[in-house]
Amino acid sequence: MSDPIETAILNKIAALEPGKSIEPAEVAKELQPEQWQRMLPKVRAAALGLMRQGRLTITKKGKAVDPDDFKGVTRLRQATAEETALALSRRPPAVDQDDDD
Repeated sequence: MSDPIETAILNKIAALEPGKSIEPAEVAKELQPEQWQRMLPKVRAAALGLMRQGRLTITKKGKAVDPDDFKGVTRLRQATAEETALALSRRPPAVDQDDDD
């Protein structure tokens, strides 16, 4: 089952022209028009997770942010191939879980 917040984010950025971005508040307003401010932290957290997966890029003043060290006003856009590769290279290696112990 997919996360509805992640789905909404990905659908919105997929509809954009390359290089264009959206504010996280646009997604929050779409999901909860009456109380979008309460939804905003969840949208930002979901976007951060998607960035770490290489599925989108969070920008500030038009430049990609460091996912481990940023704050303030940000925007969301489609990740370039280079940004996806960088995000995936930062992920810890997968550990095989052997249940034979």
